[in-house]
Amino acid sequence: MMQPDLFARDVATEDLDLPAVLKRVAQTSPRPRYTFMVLNLIARAAGQSNSIGPYVREAGHSIPVRDWLSDALLPMVQRDSRRQAVIAQVRADLLRNGQLPIEPKAAEEMIASEVRDRLRHSGRTNISRAVSDLVRAGLVRRHYQGFRVDHENRGAQREAVYTITPAVRRAFGKAA
Repeated sequence: MMQPDLFARDVATEDLDLPAVLKRVAQTSPRPRYTFMVLNLIARAAGQSNSIGPYVREAGHSIPVRDWLSDALLPMVQRDSRRQAVIAQVRADLLRNGQLPIEPKAAEEMIASEVRDRLRHSGRTNISRAVSDLVRAGLVRRHYQGFRVDHENRGAQREAVYTITPAVRRAFGKAA
């Protein structure tokens, strides 16, 4: 993996095509496929402002951008053996705590809800790591927005906002 300071220059004016973006992601991220999927979702969902967040409208509700990205990538773990392990762990935890309903349909709904919550929580962490790689590569800018004022640092009920650079906008075929 290359050192982050190699990409410290401003890539906004750089002329990158899609293979160059892929190369940049591969050089910066330990999980380039996942990170590229995150970049692709951000670029496709970004509006005229080239930004997405802090909230995304989904089915009439506003959800934090990291939750939206995590949910969008959830199908990638449907067949994953780790997901099966999470399901087994949730079932065991609910049984041990006496919270699992007797009715099978209600039990499966409760398990599915808890699994979704746990996967979303780990997904938020994975999204943050992937976006950190994209920021280090100079392909995305991140800031936090929310309670009281915009701020560079997270916390205090702030949510992330991701902005693609003009070079990424051009590489993904959006008008510059």
